[in-house]
Amino acid sequence: MPMIDVYAPAGTFRDRAKLVRDLATAVMTIERVPNIPLFRQNTAAFVHELPPDSLSNVDGDHACVRVQVLTNAGGLDREKQLAVVAELTRIVGAAAGDPAVKERIWVLLTEAPDGGWGLGGRAHTNAELLAVAREQLGKR
Repeated sequence: MPMIDVYAPAGTFRDRAKLVRDLATAVMTIERVPNIPLFRQNTAAFVHELPPDSLSNVDGDHACVRVQVLTNAGGLDREKQLAVVAELTRIVGAAAGDPAVKERIWVLLTEAPDGGWGLGGRAHTNAELLAVAREQLGKR
């Protein structure tokens, strides 16, 4: 159940609602998790708009975007890592409407340690999350 955070200069995206839904859907699809409420309701994306003068590269360019994806430990194997970076870069670049931004989209993949993943006020282990998923699938 990844959390996706997008940091960009204010005004970068015209349709933030579509962007966050597309990002969450893409990661859930690439992860290949079951289409159950546990995953649908807890895979989410957030857009953080920053004043343009609050970010810059060395050349002074403010058209930079950072996407951070937090997953449970081991949630993405190498194939999925490559797919997430490519697809989120594509989605964010299209949403920005500026082809040049694509070259300045950084995607960071971060894993929460087992047991370091909180949901509903409880820090769950991967095994506990798997048990909840199996219950929702009717597989005890």
